[in-house]
Amino acid sequence: MTVLSACASQPADQAARGEVFDPYENANRGIHKFNLGVDRFLFRPASKGYVKIVPDPMVTSFNHFAENISLPGQAVDYLLQGNPKQMGNALLRFVINMTVGGIGLSDPASELNLPPVDTDFGETLHVWGFGEGAYVELPFYGPSTTRDAVGVVVNLFSNPINFTPTRPADNLGVYAEVVRRMGDRGRFSDTVDSILYESADSYAQARTIYLQNRRFELARDDEDAYLGLYDDPYAETGTDPVRDPYLDPYEDPYAE
Repeated sequence: MTVLSACASQPADQAARGEVFDPYENANRGIHKFNLGVDRFLFRPASKGYVKIVPDPMVTSFNHFAENISLPGQAVDYLLQGNPKQMGNALLRFVINMTVGGIGLSDPASELNLPPVDTDFGETLHVWGFGEGAYVELPFYGPSTTRDAVGVVVNLFSNPINFTPTRPADNLGVYAEVVRRMGDRGRFSDTVDSILYESADSYAQARTIYLQNRRFELARDDEDAYLGLYDDPYAETGTDPVRDPYLDPYEDPYAE
C-alpha cells in the first residue's frame, strides 16, 4: 500500500473524466520497445510453434489447467473483497475441475452451470478504494497500472497452492500461466500482430486497449458504475417524466 501512495497520483478531475494518466511515458516506451523485441524474437515464434505442433484440444486443456490452478488464489481475493458467494464459487469450481476434470485439464464445472470467475489482487485494491494510478508497462508482462502492478506481484505469492507441503514443482502457477499466454498469443497471432506491428503507434494502441478493457472489467462488477440498459430510472419514485407528478393519479389529465 505504501508503494501505491508513493506513486504519482492523477488529479481528481482527470480521473473522473477517465483520462489516461501516463507520467512515466518515456520510460514506458523504452520498456515497450524492449517487450516488442522479446515478442518478435522469442515469444511470438515460440507461441506460433506451440499452437502449430500441439493439437488444439491439448492447448485448450493446458489453458484450463492454468485457469483452474489459479482458483484458490482467486478465492483468497474474493474473501478479501468481502464476496463470500464468489469465493465459494471459485473453491467449488476448483474441487470439481481438479477431480472430475482430470487434475484440472477440463472444465466440467461450467457444464454444471457454475459460472467462470476472474479476479485478482488488483481488483481487490479497486474494491478497497485504491485508484487506478499511473499507466505502466512492465518488462516481459506488458500493459498495467501502478495498482495492477502491485496486484501482479501479490498474486505471485498469494495462491495457497504455493504453500502446500507437497507440490509437483515450485512456481507451478507461474509456469502454467506462461503456457496459457503462449496459447493465447499463438491463437490470436494475427490480431496481436496488427496491434504491435501494424499500428502507427503500437504503444498508444496497446495502452488504450488495456485501459478500456480493464476499466470495463472492474465496472462490470460495480452495480453503481452504470445504469442497466433495461432498468427503469423512474421505478423507485413511480413518477412519469411526461406526466405532472402533482396530478391525481386517477384523474384523466385530458378531461375538460
